[in-house]
Amino acid sequence: MPGEEGGGNETLLAPEEHVLSTLERDGSRRWLRPRLSKGRFFRRRQIVAYALFGLYTALPFIRIHGRPAVLLDVPARQFTIFGFTFLPTDTLLLALALVGILLSFFMLTALVGRIWCGWACPQTVYMEFLFRPIERLFEGTAGRGGRPKRPPSSARLVGKYVVSFVLCLFVANTFLAYFVGVETLSRWVTRSPFAHPAPFLIVAAVTALMMFDFMYFREQMCILVCPYGRLQSVLLDRDSLIVAYDARRGEPRGKASLAREGKAGDCVDCGRCVTTCPTGIDIRDGLQMECINCTQCMDACDDVMRRLGRKPGLIRYSSQNRDAGVGRHLLRARTVIYPLLLAAVFSAFIVVFLGKQDVDAVLLRNPGQPYILVPHEGGDGVRNVFRVKLTNRTSERLPVELELQAPEGAQIVAGHSRVVLAPGEVQVAPLTIEAPATTFFGKGQAGLRIDVRREDGDAIGAVDGKMLGPLAPPKTAPHPQQENSP
Repeated sequence: MPGEEGGGNETLLAPEEHVLSTLERDGSRRWLRPRLSKGRFFRRRQIVAYALFGLYTALPFIRIHGRPAVLLDVPARQFTIFGFTFLPTDTLLLALALVGILLSFFMLTALVGRIWCGWACPQTVYMEFLFRPIERLFEGTAGRGGRPKRPPSSARLVGKYVVSFVLCLFVANTFLAYFVGVETLSRWVTRSPFAHPAPFLIVAAVTALMMFDFMYFREQMCILVCPYGRLQSVLLDRDSLIVAYDARRGEPRGKASLAREGKAGDCVDCGRCVTTCPTGIDIRDGLQMECINCTQCMDACDDVMRRLGRKPGLIRYSSQNRDAGVGRHLLRARTVIYPLLLAAVFSAFIVVFLGKQDVDAVLLRNPGQPYILVPHEGGDGVRNVFRVKLTNRTSERLPVELELQAPEGAQIVAGHSRVVLAPGEVQVAPLTIEAPATTFFGKGQAGLRIDVRREDGDAIGAVDGKMLGPLAPPKTAPHPQQENSP
């Protein structure tokens, strides 16, 4: 049958085209060796990449107000970001921050397409500006890319893998510094791995995964694993910025001589836009999931156009509407709704953030009877037993006093009203509070407020709650220490 290839007892249907840009027609791996196109966009991406390398490496060492700029201490459930420490009690802040980041991605994609993928994603930045240059150096294609003219020697291959391993090890240790801090990491690096086997195994696993990713899996991380490309149909609209081929100007394709005679468009079908693409696609086929907006095809095509004396921009930043001759609209539903939602989330984050104090206080009621009737000066009294959970949000030792503000006439009769909190420490202070029984008559409860103060008297936190008591006076006076239920 036409289109079929037979061999022995097997019959295979030959596909009309590549299912994926990294697969051959027979299903085998298509190894990509993209050529290097050094144009204006490549040079700009280089500057961004080197700045991101420096930022990523330096962040764990930078300190703000005595704290690391970024420290994600998972075992302690403390996340320090730009000098501010998020604690387990900051669930709302963390949720707002995650929603804000998600909305920022949505808005960025609606405006400028997949610029994150091509310019700032760690996968792209490290692959294209660290590991591919190392590979080209050892394979003899430095400065131009593409496939080597002859297979590299065994010594060159060993050198490539050794240097790549050292780089992966360095990146893995830098990655670990974000979770344990540079001080702890320094101790681990200078001591035997047997003294800290778990962290050593983590670094070894991360290094191995990076070697697998950058030396074998490579561009398939973007094509097969990352969901961002598959979300394009949802996140992009027809006015979003994309890298596009101007078919009206370029078609029909033909040699330069035919173009001079008016028999062909500006595209001379040289294939440079395909051979330079790091994901192996042909941008002339239109918008595709695999395109990461890296602009390499733009630089390659502009170079060809200049050599032929033609206007650059055959492949350029555009939009689907612009290519259809409709024009691009900056003001549309996505570009209005996303900023409004982002502003609302940011405002909520600021309000919650500014409401945070040096000490978090949470009032917990002891299990069991809600209150106890006891003798009290001038009549009956009511006792409630609480626990106050205190969290020191500062990086300093903090002695604090618990001062009862309400209800009127209440006092702390037992427990710890003075607590010394170590930096970041969480303590639970038991408190027994007594108030006149008349405070509760007719309501059965009374508002409770406890201020948390420094030794100098400054308020640094507060907690509100309820004291419970009887709705009406008991018919008979209680025996001393007699317990009653409401």
